[in-house]
Amino acid sequence: MSYLVLARKYRPRNFTEMVGQEHVVQALTNALVQQRLHHAYLFTGTRGVGKTTVSRILAKSLNCQGTDGHGGITAEPCGVCQACRDIDSGRFVDYTELDAASNRGVDEVQSLLEQAVYKPVQGRFKVFMIDEVHMLTNTAFNAMLKTLEEPPEYLKFVLATTDPQKVPVTVLSRCLQFNLRPMAPETVFEHLTKVLAQENLPAEPMALKLLARAARGSMRDALSLADQAIAFGSGQLQEATTRLMLGSVDRSHVMGLIDALARSDGAAVVAISEGLRLNGLSAASALEDMSMVLQRMAVLQAVPSATSESEDPDHQELLRLSEAMPADETQLLYSLCLHGRTELGLAPDEYAALTMVLLRLLAFKPKAHQAQEVQQVQAPAAQKKTLATAPIQVKNLPVRQASEPTERTSPKVLVATEEGHFWTQTVRQLVASEAVTALVRELALQSQLIARDTDQWHLRIDSESLNQGTARERLQAALNSAGYAVKLVVEIGKVTDSPAQRNAAELAEKQKAAEELIHSDPMVQAMVENFGAKIVPGTIKLIS
Repeated sequence: MSYLVLARKYRPRNFTEMVGQEHVVQALTNALVQQRLHHAYLFTGTRGVGKTTVSRILAKSLNCQGTDGHGGITAEPCGVCQACRDIDSGRFVDYTELDAASNRGVDEVQSLLEQAVYKPVQGRFKVFMIDEVHMLTNTAFNAMLKTLEEPPEYLKFVLATTDPQKVPVTVLSRCLQFNLRPMAPETVFEHLTKVLAQENLPAEPMALKLLARAARGSMRDALSLADQAIAFGSGQLQEATTRLMLGSVDRSHVMGLIDALARSDGAAVVAISEGLRLNGLSAASALEDMSMVLQRMAVLQAVPSATSESEDPDHQELLRLSEAMPADETQLLYSLCLHGRTELGLAPDEYAALTMVLLRLLAFKPKAHQAQEVQQVQAPAAQKKTLATAPIQVKNLPVRQASEPTERTSPKVLVATEEGHFWTQTVRQLVASEAVTALVRELALQSQLIARDTDQWHLRIDSESLNQGTARERLQAALNSAGYAVKLVVEIGKVTDSPAQRNAAELAEKQKAAEELIHSDPMVQAMVENFGAKIVPGTIKLIS
């Protein structure tokens, strides 16, 4: 007896066996139970999510004869009557599947529509299923429009496509549309666990998680990969062999890379990258896994109680890395990993591209410039004051400059200056007009204007991650468009008067005034005195 692949053996035979598409199953079940049947259905979604399967189950529901041969339209086809068995085996004369990818012309569509004038031979309904319907030519679409809009009462159309944007709106408007979602990795993992348990095949949970993630939302791909992994592992599914088959990067490599980046250890980064090359591991998989780990680190940094060690075996290592790397750097690394994946195909060697992405991550980290920062911090006080207060002479023009506070001030404390007021007003105008957005806006808000003349403005920021060439150029272009034809010079140092600090100070003043207004309100005071009422701290919010 020939072997039947898992994707075919465990193909759902009824709606109760469908996985991950509850929204579609519920709508179709209710329609069948209430006998509110549309004449044309359109199922959209990526490959392997169940479009053709739903079509066949729907055809069985419409034509099921029941175990006693006297059944009617049902949401639970019996699966044993002649109609159900013939549809499952693909030989039901009243159920026709047309592959539009290879039969896309008007002649093929007209040949199908010629059958529409004849009543069903065996079943209750004729069902025309057109797969990859977006591949039909415009002439073929036009040929089917009239029949699609007003088919005979015994005819149902079922269309399926992976690209609904290419389907003409004249067709979309005639169909009841359902979007089948990609499967979540957790859903795929649970289904794979059940399938392999029924097959009596041993499988390590981590191996199944790797397959679930590699399937990228397709249950069919997950089962096909499981077949391949079983063959590769000689009947067993183990994490090591599954990683080797998929070319996945071991989690220890990913953790090592992030740890090296957190420590600004360039030698370790290059060594691990070279190790990936020597072991033949996927560069794209490395960046993908790094993105996933960084995402979980960001969640831990924002919500420390989001996961526990019992839920995630890597919890302790993730917790350590999330504490070792600042939140802003985690966000930056995550963004660069995502964009770096698109560059792998552009480079002649994907491992060289991977190394460049990692070096870029390292270059954007503030610790990469630690020596320079330490030198600035350890500079004599008189020298630092000279650097901060010395006027910049360009073409002998007069320069206005900010006075440096004489006492040591925390970077979070606002020390108002004349230049700070001017810079804050300028930045607010740029933000209001949406001339600066995203990283450029953050650079403007977090920076302090130290000195300016008609040709050059001197800014200071305290985070190297904001000091990117593209952001500086865009901010400079925005200033030029606003009428300030200047060149920006940016340094790293302590910021005491930035627009963000002024915004925070103004918000704090408004909050304080609002709280005083509430506390001094006679009605509030009466409720506190007579009923023992209390104002819960932190519940007074400003209404913008």
